[in-house]
Amino acid sequence: MASQKEIQAMRLAIALSARGLGTTSPNPPVGCVILDAAGAIVGTGYHERKGESHAEVHALAAAGERARGGTAVVTLEPCNHVGRTPACRQALLHAGVARVVIALIDPTSRGEGGAAVLRAAGVDVEVGVLAQEAWLVLGDSLTTLSTGRPVVTLVRRLDGSSVSEADVRKLRLGFDAVLYPDGQVEEAAADSHGRDILHLPAEPLLGDPTDALKALYAGGVRFVLLVGGSALADRCLAGELVDRVVAFGADDDQGPRWFDAFGLAGFDITRIAREGGGLRVEWRRATEG
Repeated sequence: MASQKEIQAMRLAIALSARGLGTTSPNPPVGCVILDAAGAIVGTGYHERKGESHAEVHALAAAGERARGGTAVVTLEPCNHVGRTPACRQALLHAGVARVVIALIDPTSRGEGGAAVLRAAGVDVEVGVLAQEAWLVLGDSLTTLSTGRPVVTLVRRLDGSSVSEADVRKLRLGFDAVLYPDGQVEEAAADSHGRDILHLPAEPLLGDPTDALKALYAGGVRFVLLVGGSALADRCLAGELVDRVVAFGADDDQGPRWFDAFGLAGFDITRIAREGGGLRVEWRRATEG
């Protein structure tokens, strides 16, 4: 069973993993913490971009020889395949860690999986530590593997007026791409994913929204910010292709013009807060049960 130090380390790893949101796609955002044999933190890391070092490699580089006989705490099962970077399970074995603590198993793991290979090599492996908390960061990215489309967040105004660039700017960080009412697509933060990672369409996406989202997924996009106030946004809502909604309202608008916004069917409100002299309301698509 995971120790208190390992649980604390996992929470740190989860927080670190969130730093990769909006830059790691199409890879998932992963965090890692290395504890020495005495349980002290000696290395931390997170995955930032596809093609660059994974979280475990960053953390092991920071730990150096202090990782030997220690514990690697990682939010997602260490990879078991060689792609643009070496397999992380091999890096852990080379470092001589004695134990690996994992929150979630990687559904894309090749062969027996990194956890199985580590166990076979004599490493003590524990899986499922703070899995629900790790899902807060990793969940959406892993869910796209089964849906075959990006997670879509719609931004709108409570009073039905046009979404401003300021509204979009508040939300861009953490997304891969922004889809505008005219169908144009741009990287949410220019060049944040590295060269030749995302492949965005040059022409507007004005056809079937399901096809449009699948095309973005094929281009490496996993998180889309959809700007409201368009027929495209309405079709995405009608087709149950929107996963979250974020709406902004001004303080001087006290309610009547907001009424229709709160009739959003199939969604639950998850957050309401004052922000910048106004109101911010967030919804998430309701799940059955």
